[in-house]
Amino acid sequence: MGRVAHFELSAENMDRAITFYREVFGWNIFKWDGPMEYWLVSTGDPSTPGIDGAIVSREQQPVPVINTINVDSIDDTIAKVTASGGTVMMPKGPVPGVGYLAYCTDSEGNAFGLMQADTSAA
Repeated sequence: MGRVAHFELSAENMDRAITFYREVFGWNIFKWDGPMEYWLVSTGDPSTPGIDGAIVSREQQPVPVINTINVDSIDDTIAKVTASGGTVMMPKGPVPGVGYLAYCTDSEGNAFGLMQADTSAA
């Protein structure tokens, strides 16, 4: 069963968005040490229910909110997405040291991400 594991909020002005979420919700937000500008968001104590996410530039992610679902096989899940009336917005690609990511839409046009863990992804 796929589980929502991560969210992304896109922002026109990164500094403004980071300040907003820090001030309103007290979220811990820090820059990811990766190949693109990506700010990781910790929304609370990991021992309590909830998920963490990220804030990303709207230039990189034009969809306002993306929920990412962990899957065992991104290729198998993409096949199920397209067979069930969804589409692939961004094909499978590596996230170095994390895994593989793709963005899709469901049968109603709602966007979501797929993540397959694989620390050897390059």
